[in-house]
Amino acid sequence: MKNPLCTGFENPVGVSRRSFLNSFGMGLGGIALGSMMNKAGASNVSLGGQQMFPNFAPKAKRVIYLFQSGAPSQMDLFDHKPRLNAEHGQELPESVRDGQRLTGMSTNQASFPLAGSPFKFKQHGESGATLSELLPYTAGVADELCFIKTMYTEAINHGPGVTMMQTGSQFPGRPTIGAWGSYGLGSLNENLPSYVVLVTKEGGGQPITSRYWDSGFLPGKHDGVLFTPSKDAVLYLNSPEGISKGSRREVIDALQKLHEIQLAKTSDPALETQIAQYEMAYRMQSSVPDVTDFSDESESTLKLYGDDVRTPGTYAYNCLMARRLAEKGVRHIQLFHRDWDAHAGLPKAIQGQCKLTDQPSAALVKDLKMRGLLEDTLVIWGGEFGRTNYCQGKMTKDDFGRDHHPRCFTQWMAGGGVKPGYTHGSTDEYGYSIEKDPVHVHDFHATLQHLLGVDHEKLTFKYQGRHFRLTDVHGKVVKQILA
Repeated sequence: MKNPLCTGFENPVGVSRRSFLNSFGMGLGGIALGSMMNKAGASNVSLGGQQMFPNFAPKAKRVIYLFQSGAPSQMDLFDHKPRLNAEHGQELPESVRDGQRLTGMSTNQASFPLAGSPFKFKQHGESGATLSELLPYTAGVADELCFIKTMYTEAINHGPGVTMMQTGSQFPGRPTIGAWGSYGLGSLNENLPSYVVLVTKEGGGQPITSRYWDSGFLPGKHDGVLFTPSKDAVLYLNSPEGISKGSRREVIDALQKLHEIQLAKTSDPALETQIAQYEMAYRMQSSVPDVTDFSDESESTLKLYGDDVRTPGTYAYNCLMARRLAEKGVRHIQLFHRDWDAHAGLPKAIQGQCKLTDQPSAALVKDLKMRGLLEDTLVIWGGEFGRTNYCQGKMTKDDFGRDHHPRCFTQWMAGGGVKPGYTHGSTDEYGYSIEKDPVHVHDFHATLQHLLGVDHEKLTFKYQGRHFRLTDVHGKVVKQILA
């Protein structure tokens, strides 16, 4: 008989592991399971008895994903194009575009004038990485970074684009990267969620919605947990006035007994998830205030991240929070920062965004390295697609905009087993198409899971009769970027 492909639960309404173990050896199996699953730092996770994860020694234990929603312009930050600058204002050659699909915002344009970057570029570090003058702090850590200049996707609009980067599909409803990591690798700290989300509190652009950190069809305990910049970082976590910690413990214990009575009658994975979530919420009442209290940070550390770090909810604050969560063993820390969408007024807009994000992003890399955490922490910086080499709308002497461009864009990674001081791939002279070493979103996901010690083809979940995985039926590890 062939082994099933699924490494997860074959039947979510059948006999659960908890039910089986509780009925085995007068319940001793269930006690043993609870003991094992509550140990922080467990290195292997078994899913349905089919597969142990990680599959091989991981390079990274955790991920910090600095997601720049709205799509930063690669040609104004990372991908210097002298020819594009030289032909600024001239018409985009038809041989370059080759009839490729445009967004609805550019389709009706009669002209597509090339827009060179008004910003100066310079090589930095021993690696000679070329960066825009807009990124002086990132330039200071250039030798720690691995640039991928040939990312590409099929998504051409923001909603599908962000969904694709976070789930491997343009269609909502699939589990996100962090949910897959939590499901496959478990937690490194029993007192905090394995998947935490931070969103910059201000900024315009496309909305950031909870489906970007949803667990999809995976058990609900793998959802991302949103930390807000309010006094209560996790909504509805703290007990109401008049309810003591002891009383809360008694309520949870009583609920658990009722749930176990129900589980003895019929298996219900949702009920098991509910039990686990009650327990996690109780433990988080003590752990969350501790991790969100910056009073133990030195002045030199705060200065490293910039003045905004003292204001809860800013990008700088969230970057420092990410480092603190990484120290505490959170498996996947997802930051969302909006407002990179520059269809008009790009020169001024991108300067503002770089002022907000450049110093904190570089500070996070420096801080992790100083604390010995960068080696096993994978840091990722990038958006959902790139921007066009031609102007959208009216071009003036000092102003222009860029439309969405999924055919090539840049992101960088640091630490966690990627090759430092390395640039992967190249685009053509106009920055329109990939010339060498393309990296699809599925390849990016396969590589990310590989760095975490997971074979992306083996971490699957059976849902509605089909075996799903983060990379769908695609993806290959980009071995050139591995250290």
